Amino acid sequence: MAAILALLFPFFGLILIGHVAARVSRQGAEALGWMNIFIVYAALPALFFKLVSRTPIEDLTRVDFILTQLAATYAVYALVFLVGFVIRRASFGDCTIQAFGGAYGNIGYMGPGLALLALGDQAAVPVALIVCFENALHFITAPAMMALAGGDKRPPLTLAADVVKRVVLHPFILSTAAGFAVAALDFQLPDAASRLVDYLAQAAAPCALFAMGVTLALRPLKRVPVEIGYIALAKLVLLPAVMYGALSAVGGIEPIWMYSAVLLAALPTATNVFVISQHYGVWQERASATVLITTVLSILTLPVVLYLISAGLLPAEGMP
Repeated sequence: MAAILALLFPFFGLILIGHVAARVSRQGAEALGWMNIFIVYAALPALFFKLVSRTPIEDLTRVDFILTQLAATYAVYALVFLVGFVIRRASFGDCTIQAFGGAYGNIGYMGPGLALLALGDQAAVPVALIVCFENALHFITAPAMMALAGGDKRPPLTLAADVVKRVVLHPFILSTAAGFAVAALDFQLPDAASRLVDYLAQAAAPCALFAMGVTLALRPLKRVPVEIGYIALAKLVLLPAVMYGALSAVGGIEPIWMYSAVLLAALPTATNVFVISQHYGVWQERASATVLITTVLSILTLPVVLYLISAGLLPAEGMP
């Protein structure tokens, strides 16, 4: 457990440093703009390209893994949505954001760095696939659900065209697709280009975590939403449990792939959930609180997940 805490300390330490820096400097949200551009358009795409392009193409076409991972994620999404809509009688739009709070983890900012450190280089491929396909589906689901909620008044064809554009042209998707192409063609980048990709990739995790801390500081907790109880439980406990159960039931999934999916499922709510809520003007303050509270609670839950994995308490096919 001491080794696990030592592993997690740099991650939450960087978030804390970003949080403190924002509090001390008292800079506005606009001061974070260029760093976010660097993270989203340069560092993280370079990391995903690096992970995918250096992987045999046969490992990149695991449809069984991809579909099961997405099905587990959206099973929890549907459950949280139904709890809000049927039991709590919340609006369709509010329930949509709540469901994202319970199923959309911080897989982009926290996932790659943590999984690679905790599980090794073999986690690179499943992590890249999860980030690529899950984000793509989230980019499709969010506008579709908000259109059903009446929060998006655009004509259906305009909405569909915008969704396709956002998915196809997103830097994460483009970089992963480029990595697929390089892997399929077995193409070797020139040394200079490869070195540049490495430099950018190395900056991804530290910059992303620092920016996350700044973002949390700029959105202080004003009130604790009543719904946070079941949303946090769904995100930090239920989703990793469902992910493990689903991948175990399918069978044929390598242990390191299963553990990568479970670890990413256990991450706190993504800051993108607040971005979605802000874009549509729905459940904004409580979405911000959900991101902050689940991030704080994950300090307690992530060590447990990592301990279960490292101690062999989550049996996986092929493990001794």
